[in-house]
Amino acid sequence: MEKEDSIEMNRTTSQTVEETKDASVTLQEEPSVNNSETDEDIGPNEVSPPGYSEEGNVKETSMSASDKGEDMLLENEDFSTEVISLSTTEIPKEENILEKYQINQLGETTNESSELASEQEKGLNEDDPEPVFDGIEVPDMEESMIPETQGQGYAWPEKAVALKDLVRKKSVVAVSTVLRRLSGKMEEGMHGFRGDEENYQIEKEVGSEAQEGSQKIIEKSWNPLLLIRSPSQTNAENKAELNKTILQPIALKGRILLYTKLGCHECIQARLFLQRKKLRYCEINIDIYPGRKLELERVAGSSAVPRVFFNEICIGGLNDLKNLNESGKLDEKLDYVITESPAYEAPIPPLSGEDDASTSGSIDELASIVIKMKDFVTIKDRFYKLRRFKNCFLGSEAVDFLSEDQYLEREEAVEFGQKLLSKLFFQHVLNENLFEDGNHLYRFLDSDPVVMSQCHNVPRGITDVKPKPIADISSRLRLLSRGIIEAYISQDGKHVDYRSIHGSEEFARYLRIVEELQRIDDLEGMQREEKLAFFINLNNMMAIHAILVLGHPSGPLERRKLLGDFKYLIGGCTYSLSAIQNGILRGNQRPPYNLTKPFSAKDKRLQVALPYAEPLVHFALAFGNRSGPAVRCYSPSDIDQELMEAARDFLRSGGLILDLNAKVALACKILKWYSADFGKNESEVMKHVANYMEPTESESLLELISSSQLKVVYQSYDWASNI
Repeated sequence: MEKEDSIEMNRTTSQTVEETKDASVTLQEEPSVNNSETDEDIGPNEVSPPGYSEEGNVKETSMSASDKGEDMLLENEDFSTEVISLSTTEIPKEENILEKYQINQLGETTNESSELASEQEKGLNEDDPEPVFDGIEVPDMEESMIPETQGQGYAWPEKAVALKDLVRKKSVVAVSTVLRRLSGKMEEGMHGFRGDEENYQIEKEVGSEAQEGSQKIIEKSWNPLLLIRSPSQTNAENKAELNKTILQPIALKGRILLYTKLGCHECIQARLFLQRKKLRYCEINIDIYPGRKLELERVAGSSAVPRVFFNEICIGGLNDLKNLNESGKLDEKLDYVITESPAYEAPIPPLSGEDDASTSGSIDELASIVIKMKDFVTIKDRFYKLRRFKNCFLGSEAVDFLSEDQYLEREEAVEFGQKLLSKLFFQHVLNENLFEDGNHLYRFLDSDPVVMSQCHNVPRGITDVKPKPIADISSRLRLLSRGIIEAYISQDGKHVDYRSIHGSEEFARYLRIVEELQRIDDLEGMQREEKLAFFINLNNMMAIHAILVLGHPSGPLERRKLLGDFKYLIGGCTYSLSAIQNGILRGNQRPPYNLTKPFSAKDKRLQVALPYAEPLVHFALAFGNRSGPAVRCYSPSDIDQELMEAARDFLRSGGLILDLNAKVALACKILKWYSADFGKNESEVMKHVANYMEPTESESLLELISSSQLKVVYQSYDWASNI
């Protein structure tokens, strides 16, 4: 039937053309050489074929209704095509023209076929959108193969292939966007997604072919359904990777103790020796546990470190270990500690709360009054200014309690309530006033829904100990951070032993220290150097804490949760990792690809923020991934020098790679995401980082920038764990 209908249509068309011979219709076909060529427009005196619209500005494309073309058009199952064939007695069958075809995709306006083919070529050369650091990741563009030019074939098969590839490309992008959002595990660069760095490598390989205009892009097979993984699959893969990465230690019935101190080179070598032997040991740092220094003098006769104990037997220092290992006697000692339990007189690991100033402190008398107030006032959800606020109480109820409990007049009770509010026991739900008598709504800190659900330094409610000075807390946090970094993080700061940190007494002490931050009230008075060192050290330790609680993020949604939803209560306000980085250390600057700043104009945290962005902090803030900076500890006295050293180490160890032959700089994407902190444009960013490169590379980089010959390509960012 289809063949008969086609014959009938050709017969009718032939008759129509014979009746209009006087119109001198000239229909010519030009062979297509590339995808950018189009057919000629019909002149004003020419007869328009059926289906032509002069107002639609649709250019016509010559096509042949061959079986091959029909098969190619039928491959686009998501689209409807309308084909109109013309056949005349004057024109040979091989030159039949398909005057018009329309392609509609989800209601979009019909485009010119030549423009669509050109758009396909341009789309392949555009830069891929970059992932957003705060967890919102823009998916990469899937690359597709450009069809090679056919010799002297017909024009319509060329354009049909171009349109088919364009449709396939856009369909894959749409599907992959949704699936990557829902994916349980997706890393940048996998399944055929190519980053800028790989594009740069392809450009180097293409060489002369790119100059001749015949660049070829390899299409990788990719199934987007592979991105959907069940939680069990993800957990199984994470456990398998963890088991491969961590060396399984030798099972010991006894215990090995290693006495160390901060900044000791031989202590570092002793740790490495025991780790190479796959021996699990417990470290006692006499700077963190000063009481153990006296114990070491008593059992070893000297306080010199390092000192290694196998149960109650003192093996000695680093040289003693090496001598035993060379003589072969170390195995005998190991057999003893493997088979025998420690004796009663053997040194013991650090006890919980040992030498910890966080466990000491005077009880705040005001805290006891607040505890009684919680039992008196009615805490429930209330409406205020057309909004619902959870777990609130009325100011009048608090005044009633204070008047009765403290035997005060109402005016005096209001003043006493203002004192409690200034000590950060409770606050107004909208921070509109200090404390007033009436129907104003207030909320205890530990009753705030955000504090209850997202703040991880409030495990037992608000502390009842008087707040300590921030300088004292910062000093103890810095000392403890140095101890954890030296004991459980590699020398280059790139690999973190999360398992050992989680079970250590040092980390338990860290959790007690951050509890003291709940009601500190002197953050605003910190100097710039003190503020920089405190928040950088807190950020790096907080990231480790977040990974231990939430696990390492396997995708953009998990990264957003880690950076934005894991919070600490500091000085009565909640701080996330993103708030510390973008709000405090960057002077309240917008995160990458975001429209709003972290702190509003009325936010109390804005008073804590630095007055301007500190660009070098990006080389010091670690978030638990491989492409990030090394984990270090910073001190207020040398903060600027330490930040410059961190920048030099980061950039010289792969953060910026200069290829003088290709005149290309391979830069870490940190320089792209936070380029506004380094300069107004790309040239200024490169000039800024040139100060921290090797002198020869810095000079070459500045010469390329001055001659406008430098091309900057950004490396793919590795979000994998820094375990």
